[in-house]
Amino acid sequence: MLRPRAFQIVSLLALLLILTGCTGRRAPKGSPLVFGVVNEIDSSALDEKRTLNIYLPPSYEETLLQTYPVIYLLDGAANEDYHHVSGLVQFLTMYKLMPESIVVGIANVDRYRDFTSLSTVPGDVKGIPNNGGSPTFRAFLETELQPFIDATYRTNDRKMIIGQSLGGLIAAEILVENTDLFDTYIIVSPSLWWNDKQTLSRFPEFLRNHPRLKKTVFLSVGTEGEGMNDLVGELAALFEKESPTTVKFQFLFLPGETHATVLHRSLYRAFEFLYGETHPGL
Repeated sequence: MLRPRAFQIVSLLALLLILTGCTGRRAPKGSPLVFGVVNEIDSSALDEKRTLNIYLPPSYEETLLQTYPVIYLLDGAANEDYHHVSGLVQFLTMYKLMPESIVVGIANVDRYRDFTSLSTVPGDVKGIPNNGGSPTFRAFLETELQPFIDATYRTNDRKMIIGQSLGGLIAAEILVENTDLFDTYIIVSPSLWWNDKQTLSRFPEFLRNHPRLKKTVFLSVGTEGEGMNDLVGELAALFEKESPTTVKFQFLFLPGETHATVLHRSLYRAFEFLYGETHPGL
């Protein structure tokens, strides 16, 4: 892993590329269009290097005093969700419809391992034999990734996580097991069927035991089959019935979307829910 000073130098050089590629300044014809900074973190918890795709707001280099919220994006590789999610953030902030934010796309090595708790359910084991890595991945987020981002960039205390499918499953698991890691959870089509609905079964007790829970939770699902829709509906009903008034919660059913198309529409509506009052116009 780069030392903080060396990393800052690399980041400044990368910012120059971002400025020429993304802010409208004229760049030489044929030069690459750069949309972010690619880095690596050497994780002791995971015992592997992880690629981070990081979007920095255009104003990042203009003042040393401004700090930024951080959006942690699961499935954040360049060939996963990084480009279209950071592009949506760039678009909405360009029109001042949400706060300028840093996006940290966490590229996968083995999402099936990292996003699942240990299961002995025969169907789970057959489909994902190397399951059970979610406790280690959660430790990576808490003890390595967040401290690294906070030490390297001008962050503030607002932290959001975005996850879909198995990514939504572990986002829900983080809410229960590592509640303070994020203040905002965008959970799209979570795979709550995993491990005989273990994560879903934790929520009634969790909500009862946290009467002053201060979180923002956006939950959505498309038309994705009974096994998905019914369980996501159960989680939504629990929040609507059991969660304290200090929780800001919205559930959105998007009947025209499938599991493949639900994320982008969900995120636009999630940002509208989060910022529509403070940044009107969405």
